[in-house]
Amino acid sequence: MWVAVGVVAVTLAGTGIAVALAARSESPAAAPGTPAPTAAAPSTSPAPPPGADIEGPLDLLLIGVDTRVNVPDWEPHADALMLLHVSADLRSGYLFSLPRDLRVDMPAYAKAGFGGGRHKITEAMSLGSRVPGSKRISVEQGYELLTTVVSDYTGIDEFQAGAILNFGGLSRLTDALGGVTMTIDQKVVSIHRQPDGSRRTLRPGGGGYLGPQATYLPGTRTLQGWQALDYARQRYTPGGDYTRQRHQRQLVKALLSKARDAGLATAPERLRPVIDALGDSLVYVGGRGPLEYAYALRDLDPRNLTLVGLPGDAVYHHGGYIGEELTSEGTGFLKALHDGRAEAYLSDHPALVNKD
Repeated sequence: MWVAVGVVAVTLAGTGIAVALAARSESPAAAPGTPAPTAAAPSTSPAPPPGADIEGPLDLLLIGVDTRVNVPDWEPHADALMLLHVSADLRSGYLFSLPRDLRVDMPAYAKAGFGGGRHKITEAMSLGSRVPGSKRISVEQGYELLTTVVSDYTGIDEFQAGAILNFGGLSRLTDALGGVTMTIDQKVVSIHRQPDGSRRTLRPGGGGYLGPQATYLPGTRTLQGWQALDYARQRYTPGGDYTRQRHQRQLVKALLSKARDAGLATAPERLRPVIDALGDSLVYVGGRGPLEYAYALRDLDPRNLTLVGLPGDAVYHHGGYIGEELTSEGTGFLKALHDGRAEAYLSDHPALVNKD
């Protein structure tokens, strides 16, 4: 599931750094009768930890993919797109989303036999994932086309790393963390789940679901895994997909705070079950390993993470809905971020900043 991609990437990285530090502090036992090694002169300049040379600013792409693994040959869609921009000092950042139905220009992509065109951004994963002459799909190919499209649209020249998470990952992650506490800012009624977590029954012939509905009321709540997944999926609520995007960002920040407060990055024995719970639901993409980014981002406090909502409007053609486009205020933030003026821009446009 998409919304936890950010916390998964950081949590995975935290595991890497903790395990690496533990391994470096322990030496294998010598075999019986082996002479003791000659003591080496103490080093006055120990080697820096992996990732110590990573400098900001950084841009990370966090993707939630609807793979529908139970449907044969289902092509992945980017059901959620979150971008994390980390400041030059690696201590603060901005987390914002692009609408899944955003209309964008896509370049030709020969690996998938795609000729280019104007589509919803969610389709970049599926269009790029096709392997010509085969029924096989390549999530990595889809990621490659998607990053190109996102770069072209946002003006972000390069993403240093990315993470892709499918349905089910969020639920397992949240349960492995012991649940997550967050402030629900508006009433949300589920179309997918009943109050006990069981799935609602599809109406015969389609057209909706039957049965009682799980309801999330405003206030501070602790959510189990299935509740976090269900809450973050709902877009048929006031504000539509823009509300869903906001709730996803709030949940990512809450999960990051839960992981940090638990000190998981320095407690591998507690973090290992969290990682094991994810299984193959996560794909990490990056030139540097998660361990290195963990060290580089060790001072990034979730409290210094600003959640930004980019407003948009529906686009119609011949009376029919064809997608979304950001308003000038939304695209203005992207330009300000590119120019290093994000803080000043948000000061002038405070409505873009989400409360936790």
